[in-house]
Amino acid sequence: MKKSKNLMMAAALLTAVTMLVAFNVKERPEETSRRTAALVSDWERAKAYTMEYLNASTDEVINFKPTAEMRSFGQQMLHLAEANYGFASTASGKANPVPFGSLEKSDKYKTKEAVAKEVMASYDFVISAVHEMPESKMSEMVKVFNKFDLSRAATMDKAFEHQTHHRGQTTVYLRLKGITPPNEKLF
Repeated sequence: MKKSKNLMMAAALLTAVTMLVAFNVKERPEETSRRTAALVSDWERAKAYTMEYLNASTDEVINFKPTAEMRSFGQQMLHLAEANYGFASTASGKANPVPFGSLEKSDKYKTKEAVAKEVMASYDFVISAVHEMPESKMSEMVKVFNKFDLSRAATMDKAFEHQTHHRGQTTVYLRLKGITPPNEKLF
């Protein structure tokens, strides 16, 4: 009797452990999916919001510099795009298709259409990099700007912060040209 009771206890314990392991294994992919989905959602929102800024602009605004020392509206957006590529490339290990400085310094981007196309492509690159980056790699350390040691996740956070900063700077450009900027897009 004592032996069968011990066997039943052992079987119950083994079943409980098996269920816990199965539950944890099952939960991890869902957690990863949720984290990745949230990150992708934020970047898609940022992309749409940036497009609203570009749509509010004109070819004249694209080339407008509030002062001679400042970037033009278009250069701000192209700088944002270059950084999107650079940060996402560093974080994901994906090859960067755009050398830093090549967009902002190019004479190729003088129209709203040309700037918008390149900026939107940079967001697509980031979103693709996030989709392809395994959650297990997010805590790995990478060297950013050959100077800072950050996790891949922190690098993506810095990318988001950077694009928000430069898009925000362009609010003043629109206002100086008499254009009401897009409403805030937090969600």
